Amino acid sequence: MEVGSLPVELWRLILAYLPLPDLGRCCLVCRAWRELILSLDSTRWRQLCLGCPECRHPNWPRRPHLPPVSWREALRQHALASRTWTQNGSDLHSSACLHLFRRRKDRRIWHVGTVAGGGYETLRGALAAAGPYDKVVLHAGVYEEQVEVSLKVPVEIVGMGKLGDVSLLVSFDQQCPTARLCNLVFMPAWFSPVVYKTSSGHVQLDNCNFEGCQLHIRGPGTCQARFCSFAQGSSAHFLGVAISLMDSCEFSGGDSASVTVEGAPVSERNWAFKHLVALAKTFTMMTSNGSAEISNQGGKDSVGAGSHGNAPSEGVNTIKDWSKQEVDWETNWAKQKGGDSLLPGQDGTMIEEDGMETSSESSEEDDELDGEKSTGLKLSYDQHGLAHLSKADMPDSSAFPALLSLSAELQRDAEARELSASVQGCLLRRCLLRDGKGGVHLCNHGQARLEANVFKGLNYAVRCIQNAKMVMLRNEVCGCKASGVFLRLSAQGLIADNNIHSNGEAGLDIRKGANPIILCNRIHSGLRSGIVVLGNGRGSIRSNQIYGNKEAGVYILFNGNPVVSGNHIFQGLAAGVAVNENGRGLITDNVIRQNQWGGADIRRGGDPVLRNNFICYGYSDGVVVGERGRGVIEGNHIYGNRGCGVWVMSSSLPQLIGNHITHNRMYGLAVFCRKDTESAVSREGYRSLQDRERGVGVGDRDRGGPENFNEEGELMAWESDIDSEDERFSTRRPITVALVENNCISHNGAVGVYVKSSEPLNVVANMVNNNRGAGMSIIQSAQLTRLVGNCVLCNGWTGVAVDRESRVELRGNGVYGNGCHGVCFRGDGLIVENDVVGNNSVGIRVMDNADVKVLRNRVQALRGYGISVKERVRGVVQENLVYQGHPTSTKTPIRTNAQNMECVVLNNSLLRPRSQALWALENPPPRPHNSNPSSVTPATLPAHLAITMTNRITASVESGCHNNGSIFCSIL
Repeated sequence: MEVGSLPVELWRLILAYLPLPDLGRCCLVCRAWRELILSLDSTRWRQLCLGCPECRHPNWPRRPHLPPVSWREALRQHALASRTWTQNGSDLHSSACLHLFRRRKDRRIWHVGTVAGGGYETLRGALAAAGPYDKVVLHAGVYEEQVEVSLKVPVEIVGMGKLGDVSLLVSFDQQCPTARLCNLVFMPAWFSPVVYKTSSGHVQLDNCNFEGCQLHIRGPGTCQARFCSFAQGSSAHFLGVAISLMDSCEFSGGDSASVTVEGAPVSERNWAFKHLVALAKTFTMMTSNGSAEISNQGGKDSVGAGSHGNAPSEGVNTIKDWSKQEVDWETNWAKQKGGDSLLPGQDGTMIEEDGMETSSESSEEDDELDGEKSTGLKLSYDQHGLAHLSKADMPDSSAFPALLSLSAELQRDAEARELSASVQGCLLRRCLLRDGKGGVHLCNHGQARLEANVFKGLNYAVRCIQNAKMVMLRNEVCGCKASGVFLRLSAQGLIADNNIHSNGEAGLDIRKGANPIILCNRIHSGLRSGIVVLGNGRGSIRSNQIYGNKEAGVYILFNGNPVVSGNHIFQGLAAGVAVNENGRGLITDNVIRQNQWGGADIRRGGDPVLRNNFICYGYSDGVVVGERGRGVIEGNHIYGNRGCGVWVMSSSLPQLIGNHITHNRMYGLAVFCRKDTESAVSREGYRSLQDRERGVGVGDRDRGGPENFNEEGELMAWESDIDSEDERFSTRRPITVALVENNCISHNGAVGVYVKSSEPLNVVANMVNNNRGAGMSIIQSAQLTRLVGNCVLCNGWTGVAVDRESRVELRGNGVYGNGCHGVCFRGDGLIVENDVVGNNSVGIRVMDNADVKVLRNRVQALRGYGISVKERVRGVVQENLVYQGHPTSTKTPIRTNAQNMECVVLNNSLLRPRSQALWALENPPPRPHNSNPSSVTPATLPAHLAITMTNRITASVESGCHNNGSIFCSIL
């Protein structure tokens, strides 16, 4: 009969009454009939799938309210899986047809219970009579055996009726090659909690409930459990298994781990191994292909939802919103008076400039200005050595490195690719583990693969220890009381494309030599940190979205040493990345944005390499280097933060090399210390002050000691973890002075470089331009601060300001076009071989009780004197070349206090204006001089710049400073 002879709707109504065999025959008629049969997916195929007593809803137990992609495909997969137990290769006959015919003819059905026409009263009796591959049907009732029941021959045991009608209080010991149990409820016998165990054969469990009992599988034995429920503390234990499958099972209410995998897979294989491997690979391909569909269906709680989206939660700022806020802020700032003021109610770090009243300098200099509004001939300084950095713009979001997909990550990482394809050990797929103490526990070289599972309401989801290895793909881990995924003791594996959120402790906790590969996960909304790496833990953390956590996105401490690369870490309620307590790590090519505290926070011995990151739009500072912080901070873009670009404690020894620190609302770089070195300010009091002002890395405020990092109340001897101090610095040159080199510090809302420090500091070859306040402001410098080879250009206030009792050396700098004085010097030190040109007031202004040498500088001031020496200044002003600011000026180029007998002024020269062609800085050209311009560009900065640079320019500086004797300048 032709399909077209009746309406399609009528055919569908007729075919909806056909049983499964007849539907299969209709599919073979022709293509039109096949398409018609396939169109019954949501009606007849759904009815057949749900009507099968051996199979629950295809999406049970994770989300049974959602239909599968195809009901027919779900039924087909169930039919294929239900036959695995019969594919015993060792019993195959030479003729497959004869073998199947013989098995069907010989297979018998044995009934147990109240049956019309007879049947066995006990399960033991029926099993004694059953032959190979016979079927034992249990009718409704409770069956109990007082001693262990051994399965000697392959057999199938099936419960009649609904699930729950047949209950077994029996302990099985399988001694045959294969067995299948279906539609049964298992409860523990009086003598043992273990209801089923096998050590050599294969068992298939379909649609069974386990209540308060245990399943034990020992290699080379194997197990395939489907649509089973493990309730009231039931659990499954796998010891040395080569492969076992747990598909669509539910685990709940356990007071220990729901699934325990222990021991390396044994080399011996039983007959089912190859069939289960093939089935596992089919599962893996199906999960990969269907992950997008699951994402669309699952909505907010879906397993793979939006792994690479950039709008993870509602009510948070996007880049577009943030840019608008920045524009609004810029408008408001323009209305403020004074270049160095701070916004009222600002979130950033508040630093009082109590030692330097720059705002009052204007009134003091009235007698020094000569009245000219412009200079006759301006000196050109555009060709200085750092000119290529003078036009640094703030990057937009299009400059962010894109998150790589999982397939792209696997393509470039052979080890991860090999792990993703491995199927050894225990495979858990589409399971729900909830409301218990633990989910999956791997130990002692055990191996497991976890795909598309849901872990929620547990103490911990996955615990992987003692050289165990796992592959964890497309799972959801949420609501755990402790850490979601916990790895230690040299555990390894691949954790990829998971949704890990809303956990009480860290989403991922890595410690004690664990070294996983963590790719393309969403780790968010945790009550503490996103990822914690501590206790010599390692790992490769790449292309993840880490956001919305209450503490740091990534927290590294106690010699943790991971590689954190290519991640987006954003909208956290504390720091983006925190490195603390001797933590290390390579942190590179990440986007760290919109975090409440510092984008990167380094404290108390933290020593990371922070390279080529975008650290932006933070509600506080960009990078914070707190007490005793170290590390190489190289080639980063640090911009748009509401606090400082980089905030450094004077007790820290960082190396800032080749960074772009721009458009931050406060200081570009602040080197700061509130501790009074001569008073008894306690360490704890200092910490409290820091906590109150800005917060501390992650959890330092309320961490409450190391017990918060201990699982199950274990007391970890962290001192034993910190046993490699010699190794920590074996690959790095020891650093004794903080270094700021080759950075671009521009367009910040206050001072470009602000120093209030009690430690030495080297500031070398930086571009400091267009900041709203002074270019460089040295408020306090108890030890020598060296400013060497910098360009201080077009800042809103003084180019370089040095306060009283500060020790500063200025050598080889270019100070150009600043809004007030070029150099204002009140402290002690040297001003040697600088170009101070085109500033709006005095070129070099030395005042108060300064003890200073001013030697071989080239100076031109637009208004005022070239060099002004006031009050009780001590020192030498010698061999300077002063370019006359205006051709009609009658004032001397150098103004001194006639009553000051302690300042020697010798051999200085005045150069009067000539033609513009001859009026230039030459022999040498404008300072600073840069012998390697390409080295300061972040994109081309060599990774080993701060470590392997061997050119040292050491200049012996003239003696004669009254307080300090000779000074040596080392440019690293």
